[in-house]
Amino acid sequence: MRARLAVFLLCPSMALAQAPLSAIDWLNDPAPKPLIQPDEPPVTDTAATPMIDTSRLGEVQADAVGLLPPQMTGLPSGLWRHSHSADLGDLIAAQNLTSLPAMQALFYTLLLAEAEAPAGTGPENLFLQARLDALLQLGAVEPVQALLDRTGTGNAALFSRWFDATLLTGDEDLACAKLVSQPHLAPSYAARVFCTARNGDWSTAALTMDTARALGFLNGQEEALLHRFLDPEPFEGEPLPHPPVRPSPLIFRLREAIGEPMPTTPLPRAFSVSDLRGTMGWKAQIAAAERLAQTGALAENRLLGIYTERLPAASGGIWDRVDAVQRFDIALHARDPEAVARTLPKAFIAMKVARLEVPFAKLFAAKLLELPLRGETARAAYRVALLSPQYETAAQKFGGEFRSMTFLTALAQGHPQQAVAKTELERAILQGFGATTLPDLFRIDMDAGRLGEVILRAMLLYERAVRGEVNELATALATFRAVGLEDAARQAALQILLLDRRL
Repeated sequence: MRARLAVFLLCPSMALAQAPLSAIDWLNDPAPKPLIQPDEPPVTDTAATPMIDTSRLGEVQADAVGLLPPQMTGLPSGLWRHSHSADLGDLIAAQNLTSLPAMQALFYTLLLAEAEAPAGTGPENLFLQARLDALLQLGAVEPVQALLDRTGTGNAALFSRWFDATLLTGDEDLACAKLVSQPHLAPSYAARVFCTARNGDWSTAALTMDTARALGFLNGQEEALLHRFLDPEPFEGEPLPHPPVRPSPLIFRLREAIGEPMPTTPLPRAFSVSDLRGTMGWKAQIAAAERLAQTGALAENRLLGIYTERLPAASGGIWDRVDAVQRFDIALHARDPEAVARTLPKAFIAMKVARLEVPFAKLFAAKLLELPLRGETARAAYRVALLSPQYETAAQKFGGEFRSMTFLTALAQGHPQQAVAKTELERAILQGFGATTLPDLFRIDMDAGRLGEVILRAMLLYERAVRGEVNELATALATFRAVGLEDAARQAALQILLLDRRL
């Protein structure tokens, strides 16, 4: 993962190095022209001093940094330029996309896009903080690390998020080395004690802890765990405090370090990343991979790699799902239509139970489309393929065979108006795709250049439609199409028809 992310860190807009200018070169330059020509109109009609944003020359503006350049996202560099950081932060925090794959993909694109910083950006980098927090909520810890590697962690708020991310991925030595050299960045005294000890300076760590305890800077949980982390022998046999319901990543790692690990299932999704390390058992890795794949935080190929690492040693629950996927994967690679017909239904149902239909479709749709399938197997394969990026190819291959799926076929080809809408959802989709202009709701924002805000607000409307407010669906889809997000609109419409999602 980090190898792929490293590619994104090579920013194409990085300035080329130039030879230094002589300190007196300007003496030989011709006299400059007046800044205001006599025949030019005035640039302002007031003498009031304007508000001016300033930054140091050559300084990386953290709020503008991303992992995906505009040529990859298709979004303009001015995506956020005319919006305010606080407004964008509220819109980002309001998204609830745990079960909405098309919106997840669009959200990742927005969060990781390289684009000019919004108005109101300052040394706190509030817009970047909002993006990082959204990624952590989805479980996308490695992109958080990559973004902060790109921007640097020059203030305490950014360092705190980098520190938490490294604790979950097992890279805490990197953060600890920086914390020891720059202690003013420490998010807490507990972090200072932990990192000083990790750096090998146990006596200083103990002294720091005694000072922090005397000053009341440690809570009971931190004090008990750090005592055992620094010197476990005096506390052997003594019970630990009950673990908190929402531990910090530091508490989580401290309990692991003293041999009292916490299960990640009841914890926020980002903690599941720690179960992907090779030190964890296979079942824990599978459960973590599924949880992260549900939000798009784990690539589907990595999920399949964990599924097929070995043969399941038990049955029931998660093991039946692993077995079903493995058998289907073998049948598909053998290009055996009969074996695919036997294994596809069970595998897809198993993935549906785990809400992993879209990762399943991304993994297998292309190969399914290559096979000469017939009857119910072809119908099942068609439904799978409609949930994948190959939806249009699937419509061209299978669409004419299934009259009951006429609306889905027309929608996949971008022309749902060629079919008859029979349900409330289909009628809303028909209305959204029938619109030829941007909905009036967003016209003012769009005229003001607030494209990113418009997309985020349309995503909220789609979420409300999934919750049952179907009338919002037409506006959301019409907006996506009007701003050039045709693929997102089609996938969102297909998924709301094919996936059973109730938020």
